[in-house]
Amino acid sequence: MLVLVLNAGSSSLKYSLRRFDPTQPGAGGVKIAKGIVEQIGESEVADHLQAFDIVSGELAEVLGGRTVDAVGHRVVHGGERFTGPALIDNEIIRAIEQLNELAPLHNPPGVQCLRAATRAWPKVPQVAVFDTSFHRTLPEPAWRYALPDELYRRYGIRRYGFHGTSVHYVGQRAAEMLGVPWEKFDGVIAHLGNGASVTAVKHGRSVDTSMGFTPLEGLVMGTRSGDVDPGVLVFLLRKGYDADKLDSLLNRDSGFKALAGHNDMRAITEAAAAGNEEAELALEIAAHRLARYIGGCHVACTGAQAVVLTGGIGENSAPFRARLLTKLGPLGISLDAAANEEATGMDEGLRISTPDSVIEVLVIPTDEERAIAEATLALVGLP
Repeated sequence: MLVLVLNAGSSSLKYSLRRFDPTQPGAGGVKIAKGIVEQIGESEVADHLQAFDIVSGELAEVLGGRTVDAVGHRVVHGGERFTGPALIDNEIIRAIEQLNELAPLHNPPGVQCLRAATRAWPKVPQVAVFDTSFHRTLPEPAWRYALPDELYRRYGIRRYGFHGTSVHYVGQRAAEMLGVPWEKFDGVIAHLGNGASVTAVKHGRSVDTSMGFTPLEGLVMGTRSGDVDPGVLVFLLRKGYDADKLDSLLNRDSGFKALAGHNDMRAITEAAAAGNEEAELALEIAAHRLARYIGGCHVACTGAQAVVLTGGIGENSAPFRARLLTKLGPLGISLDAAANEEATGMDEGLRISTPDSVIEVLVIPTDEERAIAEATLALVGLP
């Protein structure tokens, strides 16, 4: 049984092909192919439709005449409608498309790939798995903005949260490492990549998170600003900025790109170590805000059993992890420096806190593609 997962990013398209054995449910399957098309719109690959054609060609060689049994798609924003995975049809695609303005970097390319895949494999069941679904358990004090109620009721302006598929997957792995049932796991999970967020999990449910109405709120990210005083936006509007210019500023020209000139964490870390003041300041700003959010999420889950780091930066940047955990000393967190170095690039999770640390710190690689494949199988119900 073959399950294809398509993960459309703002400028990339990743795919993963897994073989599942029906006699071994929950085993995660065997990855038999993977790939990525990058710099979409910035190179000879003009858009995600062209990227899909490239992926289709690579898959044809791997499949050798076989057909996939199901396709799972990562969709960033599911709004209030989608509380879990959804079997795709034309009406579902239109509903997802209506949410494009809430995630302008991610939902539009996702919709392009949904349409392309349903045209390419019209008889293959396909499933949308939403980043927002895990956060539908947020209590109202966590999701409501202090804005007039009409804005929520008319436009759906509220906090939704993102990275839910990754957070759910990594949280369950963390609970296993701690020997705690998922429904009794309390923790803080930081997904740190080009996009970054922190989530408070209490009893296996999301109770607070840093991202909000869009994936823009919260932490310093690769090209996204994270939190900004809304008064800044009003000020810039009065200075002649329009909505498109503000959107580009906040989503594409801010974050590490604005602070350090680019968003390559490895290069920024190396530059800071070499004495570059801009790079050092960028890392300090990012770590400061992240530590503040982790502290808040520790309170939100009424005391974390563990802080879990994942995502490209969380998994691979030992210097940034060390910088962050030094700031978390007031929570009683103590870093094992040797374990921190060892954790980089590992396939399995590793504890990087010392035995006397009040809160465990775990580095756990995420596997969103596996989680999406498993969710797809569960919904489609293939034998």
